[in-house]
Amino acid sequence: TAAAVYTGRGMGEAYRIGVSAGAGAAIGMVAAALLTRLPRGGAGAVVLGAVVAGVLGWIVFGAAEAAAGAIGGVLGAASTAILARGSLRRGGTAAGTALLLMLSAVAVFLIALIPVAGYLEAIALPAVAARARRRAGEKYAGLRTLAK
Repeated sequence: TAAAVYTGRGMGEAYRIGVSAGAGAAIGMVAAALLTRLPRGGAGAVVLGAVVAGVLGWIVFGAAEAAAGAIGGVLGAASTAILARGSLRRGGTAAGTALLLMLSAVAVFLIALIPVAGYLEAIALPAVAARARRRAGEKYAGLRTLAK
């Protein structure tokens, strides 16, 4: 209710939901970092990220936080799978890519502890992945023409 928000009681719940969304995104990133090189790893990472983040959100906080964690897990895993596949396609090693993505996931989790940042992360990760996917073909095109 408006009175709950005005008195500050509702703000704690909004913060927990944001943290859950950001933590879910980080969990999804880890799942994608570990599973993307497998044949159906991207889809498996999305499911694993959603389930683990949702269950942890439920255990630690409650239902609303579990839903936010699951959504964050889906968005984080799907976005990271796109980035990881692109890295592997361009010659990155599986272990190196996974390590860098897991370190990034730690940073995403820590940033999620900042009020409102968890919401922004859950929105920003798909935007970054979409931009990287659009630009995948145009990057380094000049170097390819020189090699011919």
